[in-house]
Amino acid sequence: MLFFYVRHGDPTYHPDALTPIGERQAEAVGRRLARFGLDKIFSSPANRAKETARPAAELTRKEIVTLDWCEEGHAWGEMTLENEEGKRKWCYQIPSLLRAFSSPEVLSLGDKWYEAPCLPPNRFQKGVERVGRETDAFLLSLGYRHDRENRCYIAEHPTDERVALFAHQGFGMLFFSSLLDIPYPLVASRFDQTCTGMTVIEFKDHDGIVIPRMLELSCDAHLYAADLPTEYNRNIRF
Repeated sequence: MLFFYVRHGDPTYHPDALTPIGERQAEAVGRRLARFGLDKIFSSPANRAKETARPAAELTRKEIVTLDWCEEGHAWGEMTLENEEGKRKWCYQIPSLLRAFSSPEVLSLGDKWYEAPCLPPNRFQKGVERVGRETDAFLLSLGYRHDRENRCYIAEHPTDERVALFAHQGFGMLFFSSLLDIPYPLVASRFDQTCTGMTVIEFKDHDGIVIPRMLELSCDAHLYAADLPTEYNRNIRF
């Protein structure tokens, strides 16, 4: 199985929609995905995610299946805190927490990193456990049972399908951490996703055992191909 995770296009959050640039980004990533085809398309129920998925669905003639647990509002309630100025931010956007996420005190706890005494009161455990349960159920529905103790998957019904999920940045940090068995502090502090960035994860069966491999992270080649701006979150050009 090839699994494609696509962050939504350039958004407006109030109302929840894509900007004109975001709509063109969605068309570009849709054409890219349609070139080799998709077997299943999933999306967060947020409008900005569904609007991003729509061109791919139209071109491949596939139905968009919405997954409520991927909606970013749930993760926002679990993985955000107030910063020094009293503004609520994602935990990985707060410098003091970024430093804590790299500390031996946090990393030495592995999957129980959220129990570190240096962290302020939070709901991190709830978010990690919720997304973990849902991720495992989702992958099982695709044919792969998560063996968390051994940090691998059992290929119960291996497939050559190409599956796409259109969702979000903040939720994606939790999702990648759970799917790849990498503690959240390492994922959230060291990786990111641009608008319509495509992450490709391969589920390759080795005698019934699968260790997912990330082949690409937040690739925006489709934006170059469409002569669209490739600014990261509207402020960094490269």
